[in-house]
Amino acid sequence: MLTYHTANGGTVEATRRGYEVDLNVKAPNGETIATVTMSTDDAYALLDNLEGAL
Repeated sequence: MLTYHTANGGTVEATRRGYEVDLNVKAPNGETIATVTMSTDDAYALLDNLEGAL
């Protein structure tokens, strides 16, 4: 599992499940706001795009 920290104190946890990745978006208090399941290729593309936006 990889954990990315957000500017507001939340986190995004990326967990690989075979050919898919679960992204769990959590608020600063630890509450899960959203869970997204996507292919590994889509997850890598998303992370690449986010790095380019920063």
